[in-house]
Amino acid sequence: MRHVIVMTATGSIGLVSVFIVDGLNLFYISLLGVEELAAAIGFASTLLFFTLSIGIGLTIACGALVSRALGKGNRDEAAQMGGAAMVFMGLTSTAMSVAAWPFLRELNALLGATGKTLELSTLFLQIVLFSTPIMALGMCASGILRGTGDARRAMYVTLGSGVAAAIFDPILIFGFGLGLEGAAISTVLSRFVMLAIGIYGAHRIHGLMRLPDWERLRQAFRPFFAIGLPAVLTQLATPVGNAYVTAEIAVFGDQAVAGWAIIGRIVPVAFGVIFSLSGAVGPILGQNFGAHKYDRLVTTMRDSLVFTVAYVLAVWALLAIFAHPIADIFGAQGLARELIVFFCFFAAGSFLFNGAIFVSSAAFNNLGYATYSTVFNWGRSTLGIIPFVWAGAHFYGAKGVIAGWGLGAIVFGVISMMVCFRVVRSLASQPVAPGIEDVPQLPPSAQSPFSTGKAATAPQPGP
Repeated sequence: MRHVIVMTATGSIGLVSVFIVDGLNLFYISLLGVEELAAAIGFASTLLFFTLSIGIGLTIACGALVSRALGKGNRDEAAQMGGAAMVFMGLTSTAMSVAAWPFLRELNALLGATGKTLELSTLFLQIVLFSTPIMALGMCASGILRGTGDARRAMYVTLGSGVAAAIFDPILIFGFGLGLEGAAISTVLSRFVMLAIGIYGAHRIHGLMRLPDWERLRQAFRPFFAIGLPAVLTQLATPVGNAYVTAEIAVFGDQAVAGWAIIGRIVPVAFGVIFSLSGAVGPILGQNFGAHKYDRLVTTMRDSLVFTVAYVLAVWALLAIFAHPIADIFGAQGLARELIVFFCFFAAGSFLFNGAIFVSSAAFNNLGYATYSTVFNWGRSTLGIIPFVWAGAHFYGAKGVIAGWGLGAIVFGVISMMVCFRVVRSLASQPVAPGIEDVPQLPPSAQSPFSTGKAATAPQPGP
């Protein structure tokens, strides 16, 4: 439990800081007094969520391969995997950005954006989209750091990005009077900061980012994408579900979309710890799986579930208590305010089950069952969203959309966790491989929250 909490806490500090700044970004935009601006950010964020999810999926592959290699005591392999992961991440994210560029306006229109909102949302995306490879590489560097167990430096990657955005936002939005364009430029600049900090930690401190030759790339290609592609498919499930929710809620006008956009900022700030938990559990499982310490897998999953329930109940209570002040902060009026309050009182509780899906997906991805993760996440984002949201919109309007979005998590959350524990217990029942006692232990800094982490860079003895 200590390891789960330390990895989660350090990861969530950086992650939540980014989401807080993201929320401040929307807050600053709301101060400009133009209703279409908040809705435009909502549509743009829905599309950018796809690029973020692809980056997350490939980062999962990076962290899994690095942590497994370290678990086996092979730092040379870990460095090769880290370098290859950066190459694959850069090429994939660049190709994705180039492919999406000509269709930004059409994609926004497909979500339901019209008129001035459509123009503003497209403008925002045109500025931000080509920084996607920078963001993806920064995430990959963070994945390498998490694979080593250096949660503190992984935290610095996202925390530094958040601090940079917090500085750039008011200067560009108000100081230079750039408005929405200032928010977009701030996003781009903060991503460069993220990459610089990530490379410093992964390459300069740990030496786990070695530029590979063609032969090394060829060897790394299959294992990287064997984990990465299913993980990407899994991660894409969430933005697909969100896109459907956005399209349904757009029918009720810009106020409804603005309310949904604000909810989209509340969720990661309130539940960023749960998002971080899924990222923290992966390297813990990966290292123990690589070291054949199967009994620890069950313990890690049990502790993660207990942590999820306790955290979500506490945050749900706080959201219900402060629902109206939260709406006031964003100046939400009319339908936007009603949706925010409804979420805080009722739909926020769905993260008891969303959290279960996040944690089980991390386990599946790192233990060789990535297909299960894909199935459950897509099930949640299709069968767990489309019929519920459609029925909610049809019978109860905009609030019904939010209710349907939350209710669909229950079934898939319960089933995914049941299957996950079955998989983990089956692994835990396996005998320890012969000679595994000779596998060297990870350096103490990889698991200690009090060390500098520099000991993790020391060469490890072979078996």
